[in-house]
Amino acid sequence: MSDTSKPSVLFVCVHNAGRSQMAAAFLTRLAGDRVVVRSAGSAPAETVSPAVVEAMREAGVDLSAETPKVLTTEAVRASDVVITMGCGDACPVFPGKKYLDWKLDDPAGQDLDAVRPIRDAIEQRVRGLIAELAPAG
Repeated sequence: MSDTSKPSVLFVCVHNAGRSQMAAAFLTRLAGDRVVVRSAGSAPAETVSPAVVEAMREAGVDLSAETPKVLTTEAVRASDVVITMGCGDACPVFPGKKYLDWKLDDPAGQDLDAVRPIRDAIEQRVRGLIAELAPAG
């Protein structure tokens, strides 16, 4: 059972194999236990993109054991902030939630050189999100 005093964030993209996985991993690493983190996809892939796994490994984050998860209404209900990344109308909307849409290129099918700038943009946005939701001390 999660601590309700902590903000909770759900990252959603179509396949939960790239952008949302990177964002969740950065938020988990950078915010620690100050934020409850979830990620999901409206049409999850079977595995996280190999180029995404490698790009995150370069950033010191291991995604090799992660698996894409299906988006559920329960995950949305349990989250204070829902950040979408190209899932369009597939994301359920509930009153009282804060919704953000991060416009980011899709790393699906991209090589490592194309994924690196997406990874870096996600990390920058996650750092800004932490400053807003769970400032340190």
